[in-house]
Amino acid sequence: MADALFHGELVNANRLLYTPSDFAKSNLLYIQEIGELAAQKPHKSQRENLASYLFFIVEFGQGTLQYDQKLYHLAAGDCVFIDCHKPYYHESSHDLWRLRWVHLNGISMPGIEEKYRDRGGLPSFHPNNLNTFNQVWDQLFETAQSREHVRDMQLNVELAELMTLLLSESWHPENRQLATKRGSLEAVRTYLDEHYPEKITLDDLSAKFYINKFYLTRIFKDTFGQSINQYLQEVRITHAKQLLRFTKKPIETIGLECGFKTAEYFARVFKKTEGMTSNQYRKRW
Repeated sequence: MADALFHGELVNANRLLYTPSDFAKSNLLYIQEIGELAAQKPHKSQRENLASYLFFIVEFGQGTLQYDQKLYHLAAGDCVFIDCHKPYYHESSHDLWRLRWVHLNGISMPGIEEKYRDRGGLPSFHPNNLNTFNQVWDQLFETAQSREHVRDMQLNVELAELMTLLLSESWHPENRQLATKRGSLEAVRTYLDEHYPEKITLDDLSAKFYINKFYLTRIFKDTFGQSINQYLQEVRITHAKQLLRFTKKPIETIGLECGFKTAEYFARVFKKTEGMTSNQYRKRW
């Protein structure tokens, strides 16, 4: 790890190069480098086939990003999140920009980046909560400079927070169809949360929310990462665990109250989900 203050013809940069441990590379999200730069002249930075993911914030000025065969115009307050395995370049305009960036990687990053795109995330976006992104970047830079022996774990937590912000806040503001779809799905999920003890079929949900059942099945999984049945089963098992821990109700009664049609089915699903029987769970907790 090293700090590098660079004052050149094209940019002034303050960057920190980071070497994660083998443990971090094998198990965690980790930083490769993090820093800030202020352009001194219009210039282009171009890369491809880089085993990294790049996030940066445009603090001041303007520029462009060429990525995935599209050109994006960037201005103060915009953010970028891209997969650097793909060819890309970013270029400052004559309205010279100032950037804060972090290159990162990790065993789970391909899946996270894919989920980001599946949920509607774009290579560039203008968040409403820019201060929160800046706060996370500040914490990452501070932690990367520290000498804490658990620094890799701390960076993993902070990078996970950054990924959470990206997944939750980077929807394209003009994508009204996506916003409408997401609102409808939240209503479906709320209904499942409240009516989990009842018999719920896909046909019932389709009729209640005026959504084609095949379309509903697909977009629910695309949005939440699990099928409707998987989500409903998770809700039922969670409530069953609460009753097992905090009441003395018979196990068969708990299964029925949580929406499982027979005691045998409840026993089978519970053991598959928790790796132990409901009676073992009650005794251990």
